[in-house]
Amino acid sequence: MVNLIIDIGNTFSKILVFRKEDIIYIQKQEQFFQDEIEALVKRYNVERILVSSVKGESPLPVSFVSGIEVVYFDYKTPVPIKNKYGTPETLGVDRLAGIIGAKNIFSQKAVLVFDFGSCLTVDFADEEGNYFGGVISPGLKMRFNAMHSFTDKLPLIEVGESFYEFNKQIGENTTESLMAGVINGMLFEIQGYIKKYNEKKIDLGIILCGGDASFFDSRLKNSIFAHQILLEPNLVPIGLNTVVRYQHDKKDK
Repeated sequence: MVNLIIDIGNTFSKILVFRKEDIIYIQKQEQFFQDEIEALVKRYNVERILVSSVKGESPLPVSFVSGIEVVYFDYKTPVPIKNKYGTPETLGVDRLAGIIGAKNIFSQKAVLVFDFGSCLTVDFADEEGNYFGGVISPGLKMRFNAMHSFTDKLPLIEVGESFYEFNKQIGENTTESLMAGVINGMLFEIQGYIKKYNEKKIDLGIILCGGDASFFDSRLKNSIFAHQILLEPNLVPIGLNTVVRYQHDKKDK
């Protein structure tokens, strides 16, 4: 089974080709075009295409790819977990796909997913695959932008190379104080959630994904939770591929 997954985000989009569960092609760019998709379909003998967009309706004209089954992922799409979110129609498709991907990786465990995008989202599903929901809070850049926008004198911190080398508990000037506050605040937030779920005495797998995931993964390496944590930058596409495989398996029964 060869599936083509198109994952449209707020800023960038990813296009991946899976052979069963293995990624055999991946590309990330701002926009994809019909001829690129057609070329990939022919090159890899793609059997199915799934399109997911956090923006709502897909801007990609893939519905007429000859002979290929196209699925547009939304809250109505059959999925291999029990979605118990109170308002499933408002649940971000990236959050839903992320938790599906996490359950595919840790099938026998409860899972906690931290997605570091424009917002930091935290989502939980139990061992039986019941998804109950999660939390949404400002992401890294959003926190810096908010402090700059809602004050008169605080500078805007640019997230660049020097930023990623910062590793202080307290700041010795205003810029460092802002960086220490945001970075350490998010670390304490993350560790607080992990500690809370570990208190439930469950077998818990933790996955980090999203644009800033590697930044926080490196800072959690020395924590007491390090053995539970997996960094998986392609978690959402993995979840989307899991949905395609699940639908195919249901049709074969």
